[in-house]
Amino acid sequence: MKKKILNVILLLLFVSAFSFFIFIIQPDRLYLHGVVYEVRVINGFTNNSSLPLVIWCSSKDSDLGGRALQEHDDFSWRVTTKLWNTNQFCCTMKWDAKRKSFDAFKVPRDFYRCGIFKKCSWLVREDGFYFSPDEVNWKKDFQW
Repeated sequence: MKKKILNVILLLLFVSAFSFFIFIIQPDRLYLHGVVYEVRVINGFTNNSSLPLVIWCSSKDSDLGGRALQEHDDFSWRVTTKLWNTNQFCCTMKWDAKRKSFDAFKVPRDFYRCGIFKKCSWLVREDGFYFSPDEVNWKKDFQW
């Protein structure tokens, strides 16, 4: 009986120590598995009715294909996170002679940045790429 109680205590100590290590010591390396994010890319150009924004997005696991977005059109998809932050979607944009590839979704960067509603929105304009977690407050992330 004493041996059984000792085993239970040791098991509880091990689980407590492991939990402490994972969630306290290394919080930047462990992300919740199964959290769903919505990623959206919006053509925010003001005068390109004859020239669409061409977008192609993919991850190492899936190819979302290409789209030609006219003014104010959008392309969106959902991402379900995996353990150990392996989710990443890269998009290549082409407009006229300009071409730019960027990470539309990357767990370490977007885990908190996409906000409580888990929405990661990009607005592509003539002068660059803007990010917003709420599609109200846009912040310029980078240029073409």
